[in-house]
Amino acid sequence: MDSPAADDHRVVCHLDRLLDQRSMTLVELAARTDITVVNLSVLKNGRARAIRFTTLTALCDALDCTPGDLFEVRGATTS
Repeated sequence: MDSPAADDHRVVCHLDRLLDQRSMTLVELAARTDITVVNLSVLKNGRARAIRFTTLTALCDALDCTPGDLFEVRGATTS
């Protein structure tokens, strides 16, 4: 069985939308969360493969949101 391609997942991150709604930059979010701008950029651009609960908690605290605001699962298929 072949392993799925990196972009086969259906989880979408809405970090860009949340930052825009809060008039916040990645640099400001990085300072508030102690997460590097590079790691935030990977998440924002949909290239992240995983996220730690501590990172998720820091993002939700800094953005005053829930994980459901930050992530969405798109295109659920049924057989």
